[in-house]
Amino acid sequence: MVQLDFYGTLVAASLVLLLGRGLVTRVGFLRAYNIPEPVAGGLVVALLLLLLRGMGDMEVRIDTSLQAPLMLAFFATIGLSADFASLKKGGRNLAVFLLLVTGFLLVQNAMGIGLAKALGLDPLMGLLTGSVTLSGGHGTGGAWGAVFKEQYGLASAPEIAMASATFGLVLGGLIGGPVARLLVKRVQTPGAVQGEPRLPRGYEQPYKERQITALSFIETLALVAISLQAGSFLSGLIQGTTLELPTFVCVLFVGVVLRNGLSALGWHQVFDQEVSLLGNVSLSLFLAIALMSLRLWDLASLALPILILLAVQTLVMALFAVFVTFRVMGRNYDAAVLAAGHCGFGLGATPTAIANMQAVTQRYGPSPMAFLVVPMVGAFFIDISNAIVIKLYLALPWLGVAA
Repeated sequence: MVQLDFYGTLVAASLVLLLGRGLVTRVGFLRAYNIPEPVAGGLVVALLLLLLRGMGDMEVRIDTSLQAPLMLAFFATIGLSADFASLKKGGRNLAVFLLLVTGFLLVQNAMGIGLAKALGLDPLMGLLTGSVTLSGGHGTGGAWGAVFKEQYGLASAPEIAMASATFGLVLGGLIGGPVARLLVKRVQTPGAVQGEPRLPRGYEQPYKERQITALSFIETLALVAISLQAGSFLSGLIQGTTLELPTFVCVLFVGVVLRNGLSALGWHQVFDQEVSLLGNVSLSLFLAIALMSLRLWDLASLALPILILLAVQTLVMALFAVFVTFRVMGRNYDAAVLAAGHCGFGLGATPTAIANMQAVTQRYGPSPMAFLVVPMVGAFFIDISNAIVIKLYLALPWLGVAA
């Protein structure tokens, strides 16, 4: 067994990102279908590690201690990027998209439970391979997996939850690009309208050079650090109460309060370009570590019925994005980018959604509306909606899953 320490993991993550960029640049298929660079590089490394484990009985373990801080830093920058004036402008789109996403949670669980019954499985398996792990990700999946095991007697729930969330993370990063490619053919892109794409800002163009100074960088880094500390403290205060939320939601909330509070008081104006720079670095490294540390052999251990459930859920997500998300959100370029983002967090996580949208906007042009709506819905509202929807399904006796 090879154990990578903190520094070895950081080196490996950086190389994964460089590998991903090289692959997307040189492989036409990846570029044509807008596969995010961290996904391309991370999956290649994960497959290589799977091969080494299978052929040489060799396992490489990654130090994942950086993963949580990087994820929280990313969500802190999402909060620091959200000013109330912009949110007000996108209010209607945000509300409509939230309703769409909540509707899909209902569809996801109904499909999971219906298929589980048809395959002769415990209906809880359908719920577990529905919004619990796919829209919820590893964090929500782990929490509810323990509940299903302890309160509902589903012994294998924690293991199935982690494997299903891993499956969703991989597929969420793979289907968003092809879905967007299909939809973009039907609309005019910013480049098609203006001759040349407008200069994107923030998360839309993560590799754009930005003019920064040491002092401004320290100021922005301080805001991110304060968001992490205060958000973690707030999460600890409400843990175990009816208001309990994941730590990253609290961090994002503190970021929003900091950004708008400092602005209202006239004390400090957040440097958006610098915030997005820090956010993109955190996002890229987080995804690289997450994907290269995937235990793909756990997916191979899933029973065929569970794989069928997850495969159908992936198909349903793609169809919903094409025929519902795209149409309801306006059948335009912004709607196509939103559909790619929905695939990302509908199967995986908000970082995957942002990576999907970056891959699309890097090629076709910017979509400010999508980058305003998706982070707020995917990082904040989705967890609240998902918790309500899961409890609703567990409380319905006619579905066969009530206690």
